[in-house]
Amino acid sequence: MKSLLTSTAVAAALIAGGAQAEGNLSIYHWFEYIPQELLDKFTAETGITVTMDTYDSNEAMLASLKAGGMGSYDVAVPGDYMVSIMIGEGLLDEVGEGELKNKGNIADGWANPSFDPGWKHSIPYQWGSTSFMVDTAAFDGNIDTTDILFNPPAELAGKINMLDSQGEVMAMASLHLGIPQCSQDREQLKALDTMLQEAKGNWASFNSDTAKEVLVSGDVSVGQIYDGFGAKARAEKASLKYAFPTQGYVAWMDNVVLLKDAPNRDSAIKFMDFLLEPENIAAVSNFARYGSGLAGVEAFLDPELATLPESNPPSTAGPGVFIEVCDEATQAIYDRIWTNVKK
Repeated sequence: MKSLLTSTAVAAALIAGGAQAEGNLSIYHWFEYIPQELLDKFTAETGITVTMDTYDSNEAMLASLKAGGMGSYDVAVPGDYMVSIMIGEGLLDEVGEGELKNKGNIADGWANPSFDPGWKHSIPYQWGSTSFMVDTAAFDGNIDTTDILFNPPAELAGKINMLDSQGEVMAMASLHLGIPQCSQDREQLKALDTMLQEAKGNWASFNSDTAKEVLVSGDVSVGQIYDGFGAKARAEKASLKYAFPTQGYVAWMDNVVLLKDAPNRDSAIKFMDFLLEPENIAAVSNFARYGSGLAGVEAFLDPELATLPESNPPSTAGPGVFIEVCDEATQAIYDRIWTNVKK
């Protein structure tokens, strides 16, 4: 986990059209994940002034909030497993029945997620996958295997960037070994630790916020990456290809959560309702290249999104698996393994 967040305060905006300011909204958000134009639109419609700080991993967000960020932000955008953790730690407020007039726009397939049953604390934002990309100009062999990350061929050794994200790295490592994500088996945990210690000798870096840039620049030939970020990378460098390993890959759903002690709770509810309008969330999908959790978005989406290779696993792909939340004792073991990997 990075000790310093990627936090660029982005002030949204002069209030468009002469609207009178009705309040403020403070967002804690992933980097490069929402178009400024959409924030400007929200300000124009509501008169609410938006500020935004960014982070590069779920773990970095949680650490920052627990270290004093609570009471500073109104909403955040954690992944599915992190929503469960935040609920368990009492970091989220509950959205009252009827507070969100657009809640009915949530697609049936996401109507009752296990990480927040009934959407009591959050709303769906974007969904996608985490895998890795390979520069096929540097390697023309089979890329659809997790060996590329954890037991790479000689020509790729030392040229691999991993996400600075414990959840994604550890889940992918578990898939590679074919063990449960929250294993309590001593031999499996020992094998996981040994494998990661050996693999990290082949890794050049841990970067999330520059995962696209290091691939496009050629600083690395392999990079763990999110599918939408990968689509943007391929648009800049055609030789990059997104892998769908036979062992499987990570699936995720990011969500907008209402934080406990939000200083501008009314503004937060308005923003969440704003994102539950199909036209608005489609603007996020068109910008970030991910899928949304709402019905009725199709008319507003860039048609190219339906055919992106990064969003369409081949028949040979292994399963997409969500990151699991371990019990406290098991998580402590995984935390120690991760700390050793980052040394």
